[in-house]
Amino acid sequence: MSLRLGIFGGTFDPIHVGHLILAELTRYLLKLDRVVFVPARVPPHKGSDPTDPEYRYRMTDLACRDNPHFEVNDLELRRDGPSYTVETLRTFRGGTPEGTEHYLLMGADSARDLETWKDHEFLLEEATVVVLARPGVGPQDLPECVGERVTVLSTPRIEISSTEIRRLVREGASIRYLVTDPVERFIRSEGLYVS
Repeated sequence: MSLRLGIFGGTFDPIHVGHLILAELTRYLLKLDRVVFVPARVPPHKGSDPTDPEYRYRMTDLACRDNPHFEVNDLELRRDGPSYTVETLRTFRGGTPEGTEHYLLMGADSARDLETWKDHEFLLEEATVVVLARPGVGPQDLPECVGERVTVLSTPRIEISSTEIRRLVREGASIRYLVTDPVERFIRSEGLYVS
């Protein structure tokens, strides 16, 4: 039987319970053996500078520790320059047993721009691209040539954003239940997002 591997890349600045809920739901619906979270070092499609990659990796690791089907990979953090998903997929394909089925998990907002991604045709041919609903963006917003070639999952729209969490921390507000307890403790202990 082949391994069914989900690859969930992102900035995770910080990782929040919405990420975890969607990853677990996708794992269950698609019968994935594992979901690998891959924090990006330099996300090519993000406008602002993210928090130090090591902090984002540590938060992602803390968030995933209690799920035996989740793991975190620092592949993109060890690579210089922008974190291109196609390079990550090629690395995973080269490092997993033959016959492994690769599933790229992404929000509908990312899938909407998939045509602009480096070597997006390779992604669509070499992995099952799984699109997860995001607030304000649905399957109808995907370009036709992308929408026909991806698996769109009907997932709950969880309106939590990392941007909002960072704002709440800056304002001294509670982020309880938006992130896991270990992630909240890490954010507080490291003084992240306060300025």
